[in-house]
Amino acid sequence: MLGKATVNLKLSLFNAENLFLLFDHPVPENFEKLSEPEWQKLSTSIYENKPLKKCLEIAKLILHEQPDILMMCEVGGFESLKNFNEYFLSSAYSCVLIEGNSDRNIDIGYLIKKSQPYFYDIVSNKNRPLNFLYPHEINSQQHGFKIKAASHTFSRDCAELRLFTKDRNQPFLILLLTHLKSRLDPERIDPGGVERRAAELKTAIAIYKELETEFPQCPILLCGDLNGFAGQPSPDPEFLPIYQQTDLLDIFEIAGITIESRSTFYQIRNGGKTDGKQIDYCFLPKKIWPYLNKEQTYVYKYKDHLGLALNPPTSIEAKGLLPSDHYPLFFTLENLPI
Repeated sequence: MLGKATVNLKLSLFNAENLFLLFDHPVPENFEKLSEPEWQKLSTSIYENKPLKKCLEIAKLILHEQPDILMMCEVGGFESLKNFNEYFLSSAYSCVLIEGNSDRNIDIGYLIKKSQPYFYDIVSNKNRPLNFLYPHEINSQQHGFKIKAASHTFSRDCAELRLFTKDRNQPFLILLLTHLKSRLDPERIDPGGVERRAAELKTAIAIYKELETEFPQCPILLCGDLNGFAGQPSPDPEFLPIYQQTDLLDIFEIAGITIESRSTFYQIRNGGKTDGKQIDYCFLPKKIWPYLNKEQTYVYKYKDHLGLALNPPTSIEAKGLLPSDHYPLFFTLENLPI
């Protein structure tokens, strides 16, 4: 009797920071040698293309790490993702992206390595109501004034990538990818973006639980740039539903990675002090904790020209030279039943 088919999956989550690659002119064969001004002249978009050097560095780390599925945040639409894959990754991946709600045109998307033993579907939740209004909107509504909509939606999306082998109605893995409301509050209506982020997280958990009911045998991962501390032992209050309503746990917690080694974002304080924090997360349900390879669960450290790991930046200038203001994380699920 043949054993159940399994697969090894190396997964990655990466906020690539404004990955815009929009071209209005032909890209020359030797584009890697262009100066930055020459590179920027290939586009007339209002969105500046990601600096060439940074694109090359991101491609280098992807080609070195070879993830099977790369979950990406801050991608400038499908065209940018397609161009990055074509020009920097030799079209080794399939591009999956549905434009979301971002007012900055930064989307979430997936790169899926070709020639895999599975297929995929993508489902968007960008139109899902959060059942949330800001207090001033509730006040306006109560006084009979019109507001834009009965509810806000995700700042970007909460997109489902469903992996299956034969029957799309029987996925063996679902990846929920989101990019929650940032801490920016230019209108001064939600300090730190906490209320909106809490509503988005609550809705993401609702989607998770609905999928859990629909596909009880299928493990579901919740991943993304959450723009806050969602880890143990003291998550920010808006993330408590993760622990109150699910058995999800962060990959670094499962793998026993030290808090100091989990930082995916560094904030530069006055006096050159660097404050490292984790704001990018991949949560696994308890049923697949045993499949996580703890030795292959890590935050990638950017390298210098000699291939040595760079220390965390200690100035805004040093941080600005990095390929992204976030660090990618990688993890491997081994012998996952499909």
